[in-house]
Amino acid sequence: MTSTTGVPSDATDDWWRSAVVYQVYVRSFADADGDGTGDLQGIRSRLPYLRDLGVDALWLTPFYRSPMIDGGYDVADYRDVDPMFGTLADFDAMIADAHALGVRIIVDIVPNHTSSAHPWFEAALAAAPGSPERGRYLFRDGRGPDGAEPPNDWESIFGGPAWTRVADGQWYLHLFDPAQPDLDWRNPEVRAEFEGVLRFWLDRGVDGFRIDVAHGMIKEEGLPDVGHSSATGQRQVELLGRGRLPYFDQDEVHDIYRAWRPILDSYPGGRMAVAEAWAESPQRLARYIGPDELHQAFNFDFLEATWSADSFRKVIDTALAESTIVGAPTTWVLSNHDKKRHVTRYGDGAVGLRRARAAALLMLALPGSTYLYQGEELGLPEFLDLPDELRQDPSFLRTGESRDGCRIPLPWSGTVPPYGFGPEGGADGWLPSPADWAGRTVAAQTGDPASTLELYRTGLGIRRAHPALGGGELTWLDTEPGVLAFARAGADPTGLVCVINFSGTPVKITGYGTPVVSSEPLTDADGVFELPVDAAAWFQPAAAG
Repeated sequence: MTSTTGVPSDATDDWWRSAVVYQVYVRSFADADGDGTGDLQGIRSRLPYLRDLGVDALWLTPFYRSPMIDGGYDVADYRDVDPMFGTLADFDAMIADAHALGVRIIVDIVPNHTSSAHPWFEAALAAAPGSPERGRYLFRDGRGPDGAEPPNDWESIFGGPAWTRVADGQWYLHLFDPAQPDLDWRNPEVRAEFEGVLRFWLDRGVDGFRIDVAHGMIKEEGLPDVGHSSATGQRQVELLGRGRLPYFDQDEVHDIYRAWRPILDSYPGGRMAVAEAWAESPQRLARYIGPDELHQAFNFDFLEATWSADSFRKVIDTALAESTIVGAPTTWVLSNHDKKRHVTRYGDGAVGLRRARAAALLMLALPGSTYLYQGEELGLPEFLDLPDELRQDPSFLRTGESRDGCRIPLPWSGTVPPYGFGPEGGADGWLPSPADWAGRTVAAQTGDPASTLELYRTGLGIRRAHPALGGGELTWLDTEPGVLAFARAGADPTGLVCVINFSGTPVKITGYGTPVVSSEPLTDADGVFELPVDAAAWFQPAAAG
């Protein structure tokens, strides 16, 4: 057997090392005012649900003033709440209630680009080429005799060229939608502004930040061509891709985070930051983490693992080895607002749900911190049949690829859409809900021991209470082909064992101890348990002696 050591967590300021963080897609979580859009008061009303679910913190997607071209990731004012979501007073009341319930709040910060409706960009358009106002962004002259060609061959992640020409002939860079112009992070004014934004929200009590496109703020000097493009049959980058590109993962980006870390450390209570960073290798991703930079980076390799023992074993070993090098725990995530829900990725219908339930127990047993995406505790699949005319993702308009199917309003109760998302008599959700989700609501699953919601509640409760989980060691155990098993030790001398069956056939297992929780029912014949196909279980070993 082999052993990998995680990083223990026992200090209050290190809460993030083993935390379970629940991602709230604000627009789709809960609607308090009946307009069909989720809001801060809706989150506030559901805080007891999240506390009882067993999560330690909430990560809120952007709720700032925004034209909502890209779901709020086009920010017009980083220091205010969009009226769609409420007011700053609503935010203050929500965070106060969350802290009273023992739940921390992490907010999204979007530093790579602003909205085209941001006062800075409006001033840039009104100013002349070469002006200080344009110097906050990446304006360039075009190529060709009359400057009619873009400055280089860079492509937008949402499809098409990454450059848009303005009335006076110059071009501006937007790695995403044209309504999201990229900032020039070599401009000291930009750096100072965002340091002020961090302090603004830290002063209001936020416990951390999720940094959007954390690898993208610095572009290579001279903005060189990539050398290939969709026009040549080779797309430069996917939404969350790993290619080596002149606009991603430049070494200079680490200077930004070395300036941010002292700001976070100057506030009490363990304020933290987690990077949404994509890099070409785990080694380069690990560079974002450390005592002088960020606390965490998302481990998207785990999200992308295929349904096999070999795939998950390789991802887990690599992540834990890298976390040991940087002295920080890894993160585990199965779904988020940018990727198809893992229930659907893992297979059709019952197969996908069965595998998703097993993956949840696997993830919750691993050392480090876990990020859950709203609705995964309900076993929600991707809504694949959303009519095209109702889709709002800007990526869909340019590439035909849509993220709307994982952003459907959360089903809370009732038998017809929008399933208690808002008050009775209120507007339908901003995106429609499937007609067959009545059995997937929070109300329908509460109290049903076979439901996915109760599986999550049980698993999260054990994780919080069991001294072997969170921080501590992971030791792989010898098993049958297609089966993974590992022991967690921590502060418990007996530990806990997690077993997951990828083999495609039921397997008989013995010697692990007493079952604590399983994703599917186990059969027991004199201490020999049959673990069903695509199932996972936790066992409590017997005490020695």
